[in-house]
Amino acid sequence: MHLTAEEEAILNGEEGETKQQLMEILVGVGKVFGADEMVPVRSAQVSGASYKTIGEWGLKWLTSLDAHAAVPAVLNPVGMDRIRWEEMGIDPGFAKKQLEVISAYERLGIRLECTCTPYYLNITEYGDHLAWSESSAVSYANSVIGARTNREGGPSALAAAIIGKTPKYGLHLVENRKPGIHIQVDGEPKGADASWYGALGYLAGKISGNRIPLFSGIRPGRDQLKNLGAAMAATGAVALYHVQGITPEARVFSFSSEGLENIVIEADEVASLFTGEQVDAVAIGCPHCSPDELITLATLLDGCTVTKPVYIFAARDVIERENEHIRKIERSGARVYADTCMVVSPALERYDRIMVNSGKALSYVPTMCGAGAVIGSTKDCIRAACTPDV
Repeated sequence: MHLTAEEEAILNGEEGETKQQLMEILVGVGKVFGADEMVPVRSAQVSGASYKTIGEWGLKWLTSLDAHAAVPAVLNPVGMDRIRWEEMGIDPGFAKKQLEVISAYERLGIRLECTCTPYYLNITEYGDHLAWSESSAVSYANSVIGARTNREGGPSALAAAIIGKTPKYGLHLVENRKPGIHIQVDGEPKGADASWYGALGYLAGKISGNRIPLFSGIRPGRDQLKNLGAAMAATGAVALYHVQGITPEARVFSFSSEGLENIVIEADEVASLFTGEQVDAVAIGCPHCSPDELITLATLLDGCTVTKPVYIFAARDVIERENEHIRKIERSGARVYADTCMVVSPALERYDRIMVNSGKALSYVPTMCGAGAVIGSTKDCIRAACTPDV
């Protein structure tokens, strides 16, 4: 693997022990995957942020580092809302450790947005090289924006943030971004919302595995694309997908389905995932809600009173920009939390069955929260938890 003189100097410890250690991580990853060189990145997104997932060892490692991010970098969701954690019912002992994790990242120059949707915060453009780690963010960056990033591990994403570079392999190379399977969708319902696309992704990820799918027969918008990709990243290892006539590389390169394995998914197969079971709580925002999704929730909750717990998650910056709609949502008794989500927070471990509106959450809630998961449309979620005001 070719390194520049500057990179060699870092590897040799001339810029300190921390940078040397992090460069060793990047070089090791590059050698494993056959990278010829490093590539500068425009931004990084760092996972391994919840104390629930990294534990004491991860915290100890973070506090041993002494460096500062060289590129704009944000943190993945942590285990609680940094301000409203007591309201979430978080144990004070957990909160203390979580705040120590956050402080360690802040000292390293990582922006404490704590979100899986960094594309709502930073300007990311077609062709940008990135070092993002959260699977749904990686999928969105590659597929919807046309940027280039592999799914980084927590340590390698942090290393890239500090060094400002990542090994150039995998999806950083144009030749590796071609589709490997064609998924034909028959009978897309008129007005299909993001939850339907999440359910479609839940099925498509299992079919695709680690292959890059090319979809036909669907016309999703941005929130639908977000949910589609997030679910495929959860049930498969899909970090990039294309939709004919919709996603940027599908338009630029005019990919053909000729020669690809063709799989048909019928609308009835997707619909069968919506079982309508009774639940103990509702959780929305996995990935974090967009401004448009928050506006929709404010409209649906207008004139309703929550009778079951409703958790809604979004980036703090997005919440602050949509303050008026947040007030409308919370008047119903629903709560909008920043910094965390139902998957990485211990707050939802108290429930037996949770309704979600995302295929990603449908996949992760059973293993991460120990609860049964039911998928419904956003409207279904609100109906399950609220009664109209009389």
